[in-house]
Amino acid sequence: MTRIALTLLSRLFNWRDALVAVRPGTLIRWHRAGWTLFWRIKSRPGRPPIPRQLQALIRRMASENPSWGEERIANELLLKLGIRVSPRTVNKYLPRSPRGRPKSDLRWSTFLRLHARGTIACDFFVVITATFRLLYVFVVIEHHSRRLIHCNVTAHPSAAWTLQQLRDAVGYEERYRFLIHDRDSIFASHLDDSICALGVKVVKSAPHAPKMNSICERVIGTVRRECLDWLVPLSESHLRRTLKSWVDHYNRARPHMSLGPGIPHTPVIAKALPESSSRHRREESYAVRSAPILGGLHHEYSLEPASVCP
Repeated sequence: MTRIALTLLSRLFNWRDALVAVRPGTLIRWHRAGWTLFWRIKSRPGRPPIPRQLQALIRRMASENPSWGEERIANELLLKLGIRVSPRTVNKYLPRSPRGRPKSDLRWSTFLRLHARGTIACDFFVVITATFRLLYVFVVIEHHSRRLIHCNVTAHPSAAWTLQQLRDAVGYEERYRFLIHDRDSIFASHLDDSICALGVKVVKSAPHAPKMNSICERVIGTVRRECLDWLVPLSESHLRRTLKSWVDHYNRARPHMSLGPGIPHTPVIAKALPESSSRHRREESYAVRSAPILGGLHHEYSLEPASVCP
């Protein structure tokens, strides 16, 4: 049967071209290589990967606790969650630190998060009036609540004027521990010394690193996008009144995504909203009230009893 099959197959192609002369040593080498590859695939050296959810949990614990190593994370998983993972396996899935930075070094974002309740930041930005006059706006923001605690305008900024603004913002109570500002020359050394005398440590951002004061930079962008890009101030007093109205809206009624979303000064009515059986409807006894801000540029909405609303 074998001879018959070979004879039939020889008519399908030129079998003489398929003949290859191979030395016995070459054949043995091919056989050994194939045998090695076969057992390498079959044995699969190394430990099997842990579940993806556990990998994500290890990375989360490492990012939330920068000072923890693989031993601490492995012990935390074992004692608190009942998950037995060796420290070597934990180390395999830890995020790698960038070059040039120690593994246990505290990141700037972690520092800001840890000290958010006692940290404020300040900065200047410029505004052009209708008469092409250059005005400087000084803002101070609280990191934890995102509340603008101070805002003022001047045409001639100086270190003495800036120091007085910071004194008004900081006060004499022990509420804040850190003040972040850039390396502008207006923040003179005697200004920092006066602020330190109030019990507030000054932290200067690194050169060409605006992200170190990102919260203050972001609120400046918000002021421009939501207020000053739509209005042309006529004078210094006009700009001051406009900013006062907008800052009050910003602190009292504007939602902030970074707060959950939330509002820096949570209004009383938001804490006592009537419960409703539907997610998309309210009872007929309540109506939505709208209050214009900055001449109708923005509006604030609230629930009022239907009998009160016009």
